[in-house]
Amino acid sequence: MLITPLRPPTIEEVKKLGTTDIAIMTALSYSIRAKLRRYVQIDPYTVPDPFGESDDFEYSVIVDEEFPARIIAMIVRVKNPSSEIPWKDILEDRLAMIKVSKSDALQLKSELMPKDTNNFYPYRRSGKIVGYTMFTFQICGHK
Repeated sequence: MLITPLRPPTIEEVKKLGTTDIAIMTALSYSIRAKLRRYVQIDPYTVPDPFGESDDFEYSVIVDEEFPARIIAMIVRVKNPSSEIPWKDILEDRLAMIKVSKSDALQLKSELMPKDTNNFYPYRRSGKIVGYTMFTFQICGHK
């Protein structure tokens, strides 16, 4: 059997998500936050969205492999970090991380979290910010 690689969800797929999907996404996002906290310190406050002029970031979405339109979190990582986070251990078997372009990440963020800014939590290793994350439990619906 051929396994096709996961592709990022489209805006149309995200628009079709129902209440049940959002509930599943929310539960999975609480789980991923708990696992991520084993490896990084997540700041307790949000900061401006990392979609400015700088190109110092790599953008990814964490999706449910069973139904990839279910976005669990958006991860914005600093390029070339001094130490890598063991994402395979965090994601386990049910979740997958898919790289997306900056413009695709911004479109997906705008669909899931229509609030203009301050949607991302910084996360740190050894006191240094190495990325930002937005969890699905933060959304209260979509456009």
